[in-house]
Amino acid sequence: MATHLQSVLSLWLALALYVISICRGDVGDIATQDFFNGLISGAADSCTGKNFYTYSDFINAARAFSGFGTTGTSDDNKRELAAFFANVAHETGSLCYVEEINKSDYCDSTNTQYPCVAGKQYYGRGPLQLTWNYNYGAAGNYLAFDGLNNPEIVAQDDSISWKTAVWFWMLNSNCHSAITSGQGFGATIQAINGRECNGGDSDSVTDRVNYYNNYCSQFGVDPGSNVRC
Repeated sequence: MATHLQSVLSLWLALALYVISICRGDVGDIATQDFFNGLISGAADSCTGKNFYTYSDFINAARAFSGFGTTGTSDDNKRELAAFFANVAHETGSLCYVEEINKSDYCDSTNTQYPCVAGKQYYGRGPLQLTWNYNYGAAGNYLAFDGLNNPEIVAQDDSISWKTAVWFWMLNSNCHSAITSGQGFGATIQAINGRECNGGDSDSVTDRVNYYNNYCSQFGVDPGSNVRC
């Protein structure tokens, strides 16, 4: 009897979780294949990212993190995905670049938890240009790759590359919480590159905001308040 009851409860739990997922929708319902194709079409044929970044790997990465683009109302979710891709588009030149153009070591020698490895460089790679040894180390621990000894994999494996971007967005910055709590798009810019804010690089802020407004328009949602930092 107990075993039968457990089976029934497990079935109801699975059904409840399925219904919840249906009600919340899926990232792919908003950021569709057509949207992604339009985004990457802005990259020239000579761009490394043109044949590196794929929609399927993005979707798999998005679904690996509970709540990404599915936390709030339909409009909330649209704004979050518009904000995510606006920052991605700025960081990568509409998915043109897999690696940072002006490379540097980005080694924080004071960080003892994730110490730099001799001969390795922790410059920006991937959709949100993962940077610094401590970010590579932490991302690697969470996603099960050796970020300190093999940072290059973020620019070699598209699946890992997208997952580092969503990991950073969800767990290593306040981007997700900022955009879903109504702080506005500007708060995501502050989280990713606060140096640009308060007149530090107004052109870059404007570029991010233009992407955001464009994607909000494509998703059929108003951008909300506080779009600049």
